[in-house]
Amino acid sequence: MKRQPESEQRIYVLVGKFIIRLLDSTVNFAVLTSFLLIFFYGSYALWDSKQVFQAADAKKYQVHKPTEDDGSSFENLQSVNPEVAGWLTVYETHIDYPFTQAEDNQKYINTDVEGEYSLAGSIFLDYRNRKDFSDFNSILYGHHMAENAMFGDLADFKDEKFFDSHRYGNLYFDGENHQIEFFAFLEVNAYDSEIYNPAVSENKRQEYLNRIFQEALHQRETEVDITNRLVLLSTCTSESTNGRHILVGKM
Repeated sequence: MKRQPESEQRIYVLVGKFIIRLLDSTVNFAVLTSFLLIFFYGSYALWDSKQVFQAADAKKYQVHKPTEDDGSSFENLQSVNPEVAGWLTVYETHIDYPFTQAEDNQKYINTDVEGEYSLAGSIFLDYRNRKDFSDFNSILYGHHMAENAMFGDLADFKDEKFFDSHRYGNLYFDGENHQIEFFAFLEVNAYDSEIYNPAVSENKRQEYLNRIFQEALHQRETEVDITNRLVLLSTCTSESTNGRHILVGKM
């Protein structure tokens, strides 16, 4: 068998080493590229999340909060967006926001109170309710967000001690403040058509009130009947896709 010349063998060895180095460089480049992509994507995700939470921070809106002496700043907000309907505060929580009402319940899921696109959305009143809260039951919706944004604090009411120590809130609309006394906390399904039925008719009010007490995880002794006006604050739960937390109060 004829042996290859040593020069040819050297060439094969060199070519082999070159190919190995090339493959090694290619693998290293691919790994480095993947690492950089993951790094930049992670950095962008963190930045994007921070932007979302900043947009939902209650402090952002405090300049517009009406006071007993001056409601002009709130009126300025309404001039920017006439669908701003009022202001909701749950005392000793981070829930302290203007709220809106549109012609449907979809718009303000991803729209802020100034009418701009926002993943944080807005707190909004069910479109089927009267804006003056004269219905027997009015429902306000908001996203369940981390960092105590929007209706994120509603989950805290699942703790009985927290529920017991956070009893009051305030609704501002039509230029006046209306105190809310919270008396029940519920965990229900999003498709519960009985609970999510705003403006219940007069002949169904007692039945509706009974259902609230039936579903309540926590409730407190207080005088409430069908002559009262109820306010329900609703948000998603983190435990279930269709789960909803509802804090119920009376004005």
